[in-house]
Amino acid sequence: MTRFSIDTQTALTEVASEMADAARSAILPFFRSPELLADNKEEDGFDPVTEADRAAEAAMRNVLERRRPQDGILGEEMGKQDGTSGLTWVLDPIDGTRGFLSGTPTWGVLIALSDDNGPIMGIVDQPYIQERFFGGFGQAWCDGPHGRRTLHVRGPRPLEESILFSTFPEVGTQDERRAFHHLGNRVQLVRYGMDCYAYALLAAGQIDLVVEAGLNSYDIQGPQAVIEAAGGIVTDWHGGPAHNGGRIIAAASEAHHAEAMRLLEEGLANI
Repeated sequence: MTRFSIDTQTALTEVASEMADAARSAILPFFRSPELLADNKEEDGFDPVTEADRAAEAAMRNVLERRRPQDGILGEEMGKQDGTSGLTWVLDPIDGTRGFLSGTPTWGVLIALSDDNGPIMGIVDQPYIQERFFGGFGQAWCDGPHGRRTLHVRGPRPLEESILFSTFPEVGTQDERRAFHHLGNRVQLVRYGMDCYAYALLAAGQIDLVVEAGLNSYDIQGPQAVIEAAGGIVTDWHGGPAHNGGRIIAAASEAHHAEAMRLLEEGLANI
C-alpha cells in the first residue's frame, strides 16, 4: 500500500500484534473453564456472548487508546467509536463463541484496519494453539508451532476435487441454504463448524472455498485481508465488495470463485 510509509506500515503492524497479544491474555483464562457463563443476545435464537468476549475487546481498545487514539473503532461487543484519521479498527474479540463455549480450538480473534474501501490489513489469531495469521502491506504469514511461514492459497484445481467450508449447515435463509447445497453437491468435500478458522485454512492453502451468509463486517474484514494478501479472492455472492458482510464467497483461485458464484446464482434462480 503506497499510501503508507514503511515506518507507518511497521508501526500499524506492531499495534495490531499488540492488540492480538492483549486479547490472548484476556481470553485464555476463561477458555475451558467450568465457571464460564454466557449471555444470549437473541430472543428467538442463541447468539452467545461471554465475559471473555467483553474482556478481549476492552483489552484491544485499551491498546488503541494508548497507541492510535485518532483512529475509529468498530467492535462487535462495544460498538462504534468515531475517529479523525480516516482509518477504523474492526474487531471481533471472539469469532466463534459457540465453539469457545464448547471447548473447540476453532474460534479466533479478528482484527482489521480499514478505510472506506475495505480492509488494508488483518489478523486471524487462535490463542489456544498459538497460531497467528497476518495479511497486509504486501505480506501474508502465519506464526505457529512450526514457526513463521509464508501464506499462499493453493490455487486452481477442478471443483470436483475441492474442499468447501461453511460455519453452519443451514448457512443462512432457506433459499441461501438451497443455493449453497447446489454448490456443495459439486465439490469433493463439505465441512462445517470452523468459524473464522476456515478462512485461515484457505489462506494457508489447505482448502479451496468458504461460503457463508448473514455475516457482519467484523466477521469478514480480518479474514478478508489475510486471504487477499495470500492471493485469494473474497467477494459477495454476486462478485461485489465483501467488507460490509452479507453473503460471502472466499476462494483460492479465480476459477473457484467464478464457478462458485455461477452455481450459487443458479441455485438462487432455481428456487
